[in-house]
Amino acid sequence: MEGNSAHQIKSICVFCGSNPGKNTKFVEAANNLGKVLAKRKIHLVYGEGSLGLMGCVSTSAHVGGSQVLGIIPTALAEGNFVGKTVGEELRVPTMQDRIPKMLDNSDAFIALSGGIGTLEENFQIASWAQLNIHHKPIDLLILMVSLTSY
Repeated sequence: MEGNSAHQIKSICVFCGSNPGKNTKFVEAANNLGKVLAKRKIHLVYGEGSLGLMGCVSTSAHVGGSQVLGIIPTALAEGNFVGKTVGEELRVPTMQDRIPKMLDNSDAFIALSGGIGTLEENFQIASWAQLNIHHKPIDLLILMVSLTSY
């Protein structure tokens, strides 16, 4: 797959938690990221829903005028585990189908605070970069707090 330089970034996939965590700085960071994406006219791709940090970043980006695409496995959508859709929704059959769709629809990746799912998504994208499956930028927004704070 083709790589993208910083000036070509039109959409960013954000990996983050579906709950807000225990530290208000996580929510603040997610809201700020959504606002920055909107200000820079960058589209958001994310794991779907209106809950937790995913809801914060997607709502802030959407309210600011960014296009928002949530990619969600059908079982999660039908189980109402993530809240209401913010922006456009793309359903995929399984969790394993979600990451390739996120890759196809994004020019870069940012990981915020989250749990096991957030780590898994970030490691998969990072390992694909290492294997030269893609050459898209990956960034971690690390807040200086204990891992147990999430």
